[in-house]
Amino acid sequence: MAGDYDLVVVANRLPVDRVEEPDGGTSWRRSPGGLVTALEPVMQREDGAWVGWAGAPGEPPEPFDAEGVRCVPIGLSAEEVEDYYEGFSNGTLWPLYHDVIVAPGYHRSWWEAYVAVNERFAEAAAEQAAEGATVWVQDYQLQLVPRMLRRRRPDLSIGFFNHIPFPPFEIFAQLPWRAAIIDGLLGADLIGFQRAADANNFTRACRRARNLPARAGRIRLDAEEGREVRAASFPISIDFGALDQLAQRDDVKARAAEIRHELGDPEHVLLGIDRLDYTKGILHRLKAFEELLDDGRVQVGEAALVQVATPSRERVEQYVQLRQDVEVTVGRINGTYSTIAHTGVHYLHHSYGREEMAALFLAADVMLVTALRDGMNLVAKEYVAARHDERGVLVLSEFTGAADELGQALMINPHDIDGLKDTIVRALAMSPREAGRRMRALRRRVGDHDVQRWAASFLDALAQHHAEHNPQAAAAERAS
Repeated sequence: MAGDYDLVVVANRLPVDRVEEPDGGTSWRRSPGGLVTALEPVMQREDGAWVGWAGAPGEPPEPFDAEGVRCVPIGLSAEEVEDYYEGFSNGTLWPLYHDVIVAPGYHRSWWEAYVAVNERFAEAAAEQAAEGATVWVQDYQLQLVPRMLRRRRPDLSIGFFNHIPFPPFEIFAQLPWRAAIIDGLLGADLIGFQRAADANNFTRACRRARNLPARAGRIRLDAEEGREVRAASFPISIDFGALDQLAQRDDVKARAAEIRHELGDPEHVLLGIDRLDYTKGILHRLKAFEELLDDGRVQVGEAALVQVATPSRERVEQYVQLRQDVEVTVGRINGTYSTIAHTGVHYLHHSYGREEMAALFLAADVMLVTALRDGMNLVAKEYVAARHDERGVLVLSEFTGAADELGQALMINPHDIDGLKDTIVRALAMSPREAGRRMRALRRRVGDHDVQRWAASFLDALAQHHAEHNPQAAAAERAS
């Protein structure tokens, strides 16, 4: 039976976080993520529903309204959190899709949990969606949902967006359940990726894993369903205007000056802000900075590196080991090169609010984004948005999706430590005139292609493709 909502978003998490109040009660507060920022205005305008996990194991709360959006919580048991989320999603798919930086685990029990949880999400979405509604499924945790949903509700317009990379077939082929993943995604009308290369990788996987006619991002399902699926790039972005305005507030600018003073008023401040994840290249960044100190090309007191590492997946073995390696490296650098007056690396293993992040961006002369593989990397775009003063230099890994758009950044291969060192030195020595010219071009790009434009472009393309290539939709249109 059809539901009441013309737009349904399906994501691993709800757009709100549960907050424990001082009186013992609970409330819901909007999550800070970019996806929520992008979709909240659309959801409010369309009176949409959002299906997602509430973030804690156990029975889910009843559906509720928050921030003008109908929230439909999905329940996960503690075992499902371990097998579906920490296991298959983040122990199998995450490392596989990030070029096997660490070895994925292929466990049948993880896969079985992934299938079962995807079924639960699909069932909830089918119950909420009105006749002919649009359902937009988000990210790698839910790749089976489009097919499961289409079986239940062939009347729906279904989109899927993959926020992380999609690997070349030679890597993807390792997955024992590769055909099932391809089939799950092909339940959508439109599959969005961050980069054109990701869409090409998926199209090739359709040819190799399913022997389907697929070229130029068009996958034909004529023999099976009479449909055509489109795969294309829709690079995600940020709320440029909001961050630009925030960074211009007097209190944020004052905090930026205070941060530099707390660091000992160095001539240069270098900044890294990442989730503590092995894909982010944090150790490569630290190694380059350590060697620059050892070479004498950078001096403690003249330059300080601030590394914010937001806690992430702290029960997963590889993340525990990464944290230990990072902390040992920071300790070695500071033990060797710091003085009583000045510290070389300021390591902060916790998250910060929007105001403090904006102040850090303003305080930093050089932003270091050294990811080994990243679907997009929104931190690079956030740094650009915050630099209303048209100062600062972005050093950007060529293995991020952002590299396709931000051509005026200084590009690096994070595996090339000598090249990374030379680029850092170049960034520190860059003239204000050149830095300003580059930053103006970067700000035009990010400002013109903000997150609202991303959401609108995807939904518009989905509506057009569904109308043109879904036979049931075409028949309904003719009947009306």
